[in-house]
Amino acid sequence: MSDFAVLPSLLPANSSPLERALDLGFTKLLDRVQPPFPELMNPSETPSAFLPYLAADRGVSEWNAGASELEKRLTVSLSWQIQRQAGTRQALNHAVESLGFTPHVTAWYEQQPRAHPYTFDVQAIIGQDWSSGDHNRLIQRINAAKSERDQATITLVHQTRGGLAAAAVLHGPLTDGELFLCGALPLLDLGARLIGIGISQRYTINDYDLRAQS
Repeated sequence: MSDFAVLPSLLPANSSPLERALDLGFTKLLDRVQPPFPELMNPSETPSAFLPYLAADRGVSEWNAGASELEKRLTVSLSWQIQRQAGTRQALNHAVESLGFTPHVTAWYEQQPRAHPYTFDVQAIIGQDWSSGDHNRLIQRINAAKSERDQATITLVHQTRGGLAAAAVLHGPLTDGELFLCGALPLLDLGARLIGIGISQRYTINDYDLRAQS
């Protein structure tokens, strides 16, 4: 029991030998437990199962349980920056980046000709991973990042592995192997055929006003 003398204890002076032995034993067991901090609160190092709780702790308002682990970690890691910088260009950039897309924000005074004051365009360059609900999730995140005064439109730019893809409005049925975007872009009742056009420029698939989704 010599180790007991150097270990802190909350037991009173008149505690029994059994109580002191139990206290010493539990102290030894607790010393074996590796504390989860600070990794537990780090979005890049916390276990994936803890990400939803970390998101709730940081006030994430838009969360998809079925999203990839990379997207979840991006969402949590950028949440505080978006909230601290809400209403700024940087917050809009982070809102697009949190979904794994590449942003390009153009304010009204940067457009030629100049657009209406307090409007801006957000261009989101998307890669291979895209689902039909991602546009609504992007709108929610941009609405949370922009100021109440501002009005915004969003441009989706789809980038394929072999180059870029252009969308053309169709009125007939699609053949096998072609992508139908009617469910993905509900504000325009259209189908779209993706056609490879090379890698020299980007092609906008669709524009729509964020206010329609508010």
